[in-house]
Amino acid sequence: MSEIFDFLFEQYNTYSKLDITLEIIAVFFGFLSVWYSKQNKIWVFPTGMISTIIFVYLLYKWDLLGDMMINAYYFIMSVYGWYIWTRKVDEVDVTPISLTTTKEKKVSVAIFFAALLFVFIVYKAFDKWTTWVAYVDTITTGIFFVGMWLMAKRKVENWLFWIVGDLISIPLYFYKGFTFTSFQYFGFTFIAIFGYLAWKKNLNKTQLTS
Repeated sequence: MSEIFDFLFEQYNTYSKLDITLEIIAVFFGFLSVWYSKQNKIWVFPTGMISTIIFVYLLYKWDLLGDMMINAYYFIMSVYGWYIWTRKVDEVDVTPISLTTTKEKKVSVAIFFAALLFVFIVYKAFDKWTTWVAYVDTITTGIFFVGMWLMAKRKVENWLFWIVGDLISIPLYFYKGFTFTSFQYFGFTFIAIFGYLAWKKNLNKTQLTS
């Protein structure tokens, strides 16, 4: 048992207690945010903002620039999403769950490639384009940028991007030495699968009653 524990958490011996505590708090609020998103509840945004702002600090300190930019982007898109989710489309209803339009698909492609280019430039500028981790980090940034934008727009397909990004992030964060965050993405994967099914059910129900 001790061997397993050491394998998972030995790297934390070099971390400060403050950083470990902050990571656990960020993971907790991250779970809350994804759970509220699955439930289609507005609390997805304030809980997510708490998680992301902590991760921005930690990832900057850990020199993980791509991950830091993902979380900074999450924070900005949370503000935007909070507005979209509470905006009334008529006198009674707020923005509903819907499928991605052709125009939004084109925007998603543009966001993905713009994110790749932006992260690449940042990594090169800070001379961090040195390992395979930078390549994977850049790709996950593009995936998560699209997923967050689609979630803010309340599009069902956002969950598909989260699932792919989460699956990549599980081993990536473990390799980087952040076991708690790796566990977070493991949990996120299952919530995202159920979130996709729940949003599809919500959409189908709305279409039947409209």
